[in-house]
Amino acid sequence: MNGQNLSVKKKSEWHFLFALLSYTVLGLIALMLFQVVFPERKNSVIEWLYWRLDVIYFFYLCIGGVCIFHYYWKKPWDYLDEVIAATQTVYEQNNCTIRLSEPLRGVEQQMNRIKMSVLLSQKAAKDAEDRKNELVMYLAHDIRTPLTAVIGYLSLLDEAHDMPAEQKEKYVGIALDKAERLETLIDELFEITRYHTAAVQIKRTSVDLYTLLSQVAEEFYPVLSARGNHVKLAVEDNLNVYGDPEKLARVFNNLIKNAAAYSYSDTEIGISAERKGENAEIVFKNYGQTIAPEQLAGIFEKFSRLDKARLSDTGGAGLGLSIAKEIISLHGGEITAQSCDDTVTFIVILPVSS
Repeated sequence: MNGQNLSVKKKSEWHFLFALLSYTVLGLIALMLFQVVFPERKNSVIEWLYWRLDVIYFFYLCIGGVCIFHYYWKKPWDYLDEVIAATQTVYEQNNCTIRLSEPLRGVEQQMNRIKMSVLLSQKAAKDAEDRKNELVMYLAHDIRTPLTAVIGYLSLLDEAHDMPAEQKEKYVGIALDKAERLETLIDELFEITRYHTAAVQIKRTSVDLYTLLSQVAEEFYPVLSARGNHVKLAVEDNLNVYGDPEKLARVFNNLIKNAAAYSYSDTEIGISAERKGENAEIVFKNYGQTIAPEQLAGIFEKFSRLDKARLSDTGGAGLGLSIAKEIISLHGGEITAQSCDDTVTFIVILPVSS
């Protein structure tokens, strides 16, 4: 904007000099015409004027110079008043654009960009607050459901002292299961907070991708086989990445868990990894309902939830993908998502070890 201000200032200076010079030249031309015409006319008034042309021209210059100077001295203040009035509309939440005088077109464009940036920032802040409130609402529901069950079954155990041992064992098992679910929800909240505040230390080492992916996939065998799903693993030989094996295992765990939760029954979950330049590309692909583009755009955001209608027992707090993105970012990598034709694909890029 400083460049625009200098441009306006220089234009005003040139306009001022041009107006002053033009006014002076016009006066000189008029003076010469009078000196040629007046001697031919014999009149006492004309003769009086003729002998005082220099004085008249002097006053002409003084009065005209003062008027021109006042006009161009006042003009910047008028521009300043315009800019001040325009600044009051910058923070107004409407789509009205700022209009300034022609010499201030550059300033006008800058102010309109600022206004658009402010509007986008305000919208982003509102969207983030809405997502946060939405997450709190879902978490309140998710936490209240198992907590109510825990309290209910413990109350039954406390009141019925003569309850059969078999029934008592069943109630204790249900209460324990719900308590563990509560612990999972709370752990996810603490974990995403830790990653967000950069309180997590990455302990890097060379990680064999085939070994790590095999171990993580094996943990999901009971869950996958219950729905007829299975994992197909294809990893390039001797492919190692440079990272924290524990944190990367958490990423792969979240991605397989997500695929298991949203895959069609009796379908394959494909996991492949290959080297591409200085990076390793790990792809997780499953067959499930296509994710809408608007949902896909915010799938890794901290306060978004992929499936708002999902049941409480399909996962944690809905922060698994956010945690995965934070971990990959700490490793200097990248994670993206694609979805079309009943397929969902997550692509992880990580630096390979030397």
